[in-house]
Amino acid sequence: MPSNLTDLSRGLALVLTIAVLAGCATSKEKLLPHGDNTMMDVWQQNAGDGGGGTGQVARRQLLDARQSLRRPLTDADVQAAPAEQTRYTRTARNEVYRQFQRLPNPDLVMYVYPHLAGTDPVPVPGYTTVFPLYQRVQYAMPGERTEAY
Repeated sequence: MPSNLTDLSRGLALVLTIAVLAGCATSKEKLLPHGDNTMMDVWQQNAGDGGGGTGQVARRQLLDARQSLRRPLTDADVQAAPAEQTRYTRTARNEVYRQFQRLPNPDLVMYVYPHLAGTDPVPVPGYTTVFPLYQRVQYAMPGERTEAY
């Protein structure tokens, strides 16, 4: 049994050695060819700014891709546009109804026990005070959920 394990480890070491030597055998020039073009030249050729044949092809492909994403407005889109736009238009009617609802800011109630205050200890009776939980008032975007979760 131990000899099988030794043979296996020797075979694994041999395969690993061959892989490492094969990796070292690749030349840098073959793997990363170096030409006279700068990064800016490569960018301009492939982005369509170079004026060469490759740039024109890239520019045409870009325009074709944009054109395939465009679509004409349907009659339903044209009919729905005024109603959609009036939702965000300010009028006297919708100024009364707030578009930006205030988010809940619960009040905290605190009782202050009777105590002495000041340099000359003056008795202060106990009292209750109310203050908001959050320092600032926050508002929801139009259509955002504002009811309790």
